[in-house]
Amino acid sequence: MTDRATPTPQIDLNSDLGEGIDRRSLGGDERILDVVTSANVACGFHAGDPATMRRTVRGAVARGVRLGAHVAYRDLAGFGRREMEVASDVLRADIVYQLGALQGVAAAEGGRVEYVKPHGALYNTAQVDERVAHDVAAAVAAVDPGLVMLGQPGSAALAAAEAAGLAVAAEAFADRAYTRAGTLVPRSEPGAVLDDAEAVAARVLRLVTTGVVTASDGTEVAVAADSVCVHGDTPGSVRMAARVREVLTASGVRLRSFVGS
Repeated sequence: MTDRATPTPQIDLNSDLGEGIDRRSLGGDERILDVVTSANVACGFHAGDPATMRRTVRGAVARGVRLGAHVAYRDLAGFGRREMEVASDVLRADIVYQLGALQGVAAAEGGRVEYVKPHGALYNTAQVDERVAHDVAAAVAAVDPGLVMLGQPGSAALAAAEAAGLAVAAEAFADRAYTRAGTLVPRSEPGAVLDDAEAVAARVLRLVTTGVVTASDGTEVAVAADSVCVHGDTPGSVRMAARVREVLTASGVRLRSFVGS
C-alpha cells in the first residue's frame, strides 16, 4: 500500500481596509497588511476616499497582498451598516462605479482588483435577498466576469454570483459569534463580537483544520471557508489578527490568497 501524504491545510486571511476617513487612522491598516493575504479596500461609499484608497492599494501591492473591492451602499454617515432600499438600476450603477474607481487606483499602483466583497448592510442583505444578490452579481459580472465573489457559504449572494458566471469563495469570520444555523450573530446582540485573542486564534485554527466552530449556544456547527476575515477596526483587533496568523503558521497552516497563484 502506498502512503498518501496528508494535504497541508491552507487558508486566506482577509480584512476590511482603507476605511480611515472619519473613522480611524491608517496606522492599523499598515499593521494589518503585514498579517493578511487579501485586502478588501473601501471604495468611498461607506468609508475611504481616493487618497486613502491609493495609500491602501500601494501598501497591499508592496506586500503582495491581493486586492478586493469592498463595495457598499452609499452611506458614509452610517458607515454602510444601515439597511437601505435601493432600486436595482441605482444599486447596479453604484457597484459599477465603485469597482471602476478601485480598478483605476489599482492600475495606477501596479496592482489588479481580483475579487469583490460587499460591506456591512449590503453584505448582510445580499446573503438573504435574492433581488439584491442578483443586482450585485450582475453589476460585478458586467465590469469583469473574471472577478471572484466572496461571501458566506450557502448564501443567496454566492448562488447569484455562480448563476452570473462568477467564481465564488466562502468566507468565515474570526471574531464574530455564530448561531447554530451557521449564520453570524447580529452585532446588536451581546457577545456578537469576540475579543479574546487567544480564544479567537484557537477557534480559527480549529475551523481551518476541521471545518467546525462552536456556536453561541454551544452546539457544533460546520462552516466552510476559503477565507477568514480578521477585522482591524476595533480595539485590540490588530493584535488579535497577528495572533491568529502566528497560531496558524506555527501549526503548519499555509497562508495563501484564494485568488491568483
